[in-house]
Amino acid sequence: MSVIVLDGESLTIEAAGEFQKPSTRLRFASGVRERVNASRSVIENAVRNREKVYGVTTGFGALSQKIIPVDKARRLQKNLLMSHASGVGAPLPDDTARLIMVLMLNSKAKGFSGLGWGIMTLLRDLVNKDLIPQVPEKGSVGASGDLAPLSHLALVLIGRGKARLRGGKWLSGRAALKRVGLSPATLAEGEGLALINGCQVMTAIGALTAWKARRLAKLADLSASMSLEVLLGTKTPLDARIHAIRAHKGQAVSARNMRKLTQGSEIISSHLDCDRIQDAYSLRCAPQVHGASRDVLSRAVETLEIEMNSATENPLVFPDGRILSGGNFHGQPVALAMDSLTMALAEWGNISERRIERMVNPALSGLPSFLIEGDGLNSGFMVAQYAAAALVSENKTLSHPACVDSIPTSANKEDHVSMGTISARKAASALENTQFVVAIELLCAAQALDVFTNLKPGRGTLAAYRLIRRHVPHLGRDRELSPDIETVKVLIDSGAILNAVEKACGVLD
Repeated sequence: MSVIVLDGESLTIEAAGEFQKPSTRLRFASGVRERVNASRSVIENAVRNREKVYGVTTGFGALSQKIIPVDKARRLQKNLLMSHASGVGAPLPDDTARLIMVLMLNSKAKGFSGLGWGIMTLLRDLVNKDLIPQVPEKGSVGASGDLAPLSHLALVLIGRGKARLRGGKWLSGRAALKRVGLSPATLAEGEGLALINGCQVMTAIGALTAWKARRLAKLADLSASMSLEVLLGTKTPLDARIHAIRAHKGQAVSARNMRKLTQGSEIISSHLDCDRIQDAYSLRCAPQVHGASRDVLSRAVETLEIEMNSATENPLVFPDGRILSGGNFHGQPVALAMDSLTMALAEWGNISERRIERMVNPALSGLPSFLIEGDGLNSGFMVAQYAAAALVSENKTLSHPACVDSIPTSANKEDHVSMGTISARKAASALENTQFVVAIELLCAAQALDVFTNLKPGRGTLAAYRLIRRHVPHLGRDRELSPDIETVKVLIDSGAILNAVEKACGVLD
């Protein structure tokens, strides 16, 4: 069991990935309770002094001019959660819902939310007991926070909504809390608003996508390296001198990875003196294309990690007694980052599909038609390329930016919104599509490597080939390819391929 300490300042994408493991537990850093209690005292003093505080003693959004009597201020918070729980669609995956709670806690740990310590510990206990709130995936416009999905999550804290133990059946919030020995809370003034004003849904989806995309970046370099070998490409475009004089970090990293992966390749060495001058762009420009996507990913990670350690509530409660209304809940930074990442992921898929086409096309590869021997009785990988083409086409439609499509809400009080949660969901879909495309390229390259019986590939590519062959046999005659594709996608997702490759040739960047 691993323990991650929340201090409001130092959560990373790698830590977010750790929360895919149900055994990971949370605790708060020293000083967090003191900060939380200080901001809560400010809210309690404001209520006691009958001050006008947005969302505490007033209505919300376009109703912010309505003053709420002190004796109804707590009812206001319960009403807020129930009325704002208007999400639709399938529940978010368990690991995403779990990470949302972690991000909420990390933000509140900074001490600017006005949330009470009791709610903090109850939310922490949900994570540590692996209780998963049901959070519909659709319904957030990405400003004023992820209001609808966060309301569904927060309802569980007061015994409403739905939740389940990981892998179990959905229960009412009250029954789920009872199952793990917890009791529903009663929200104090301002606590409902503090729970739902934030960008934690889009950020959680984005963080998990970026974490997986880091691994996919390395596997895109791997699949390109295997394709380079079987298509008898040259390593000249990988020369470090080429990349040193164009100072984009990502392309230098991809070229270095491909050099490492193909080191010792007898296949590449066998045709050093051939008369081919230049390879197709999908081989020759792989470092440039892969690297550009890497650079976008790096910028997205930077944005997400800032967001993961930010206070995004409204109003913000400062320990010196000031309560300031602002717009930190607006998801535009995350929205732009995730729309850009969707395009970066789409490009890894686009160029991978072009290499798949070259492998299955005998006029371009010199390999057997559709990578299978015979007289036309077997179709081989013909329609696997169709599947890759469909996936990259879908990614192109996902690449339309959501963040430029603002629709005013709350009687035009909220007249510009980010749609950042849609941006994040699109990126997650593009990631999965691209994983499948890379899986198809790896399968095709492994099939093609079977032809090179007397020549060894590079150390890294050989390790990948051997692992794939332990799970997926050579295609000697037609069989259903979907299970094979799914198998390799699981090997990508689990890290098995990358682990085998890095053990053979060293850690990739």
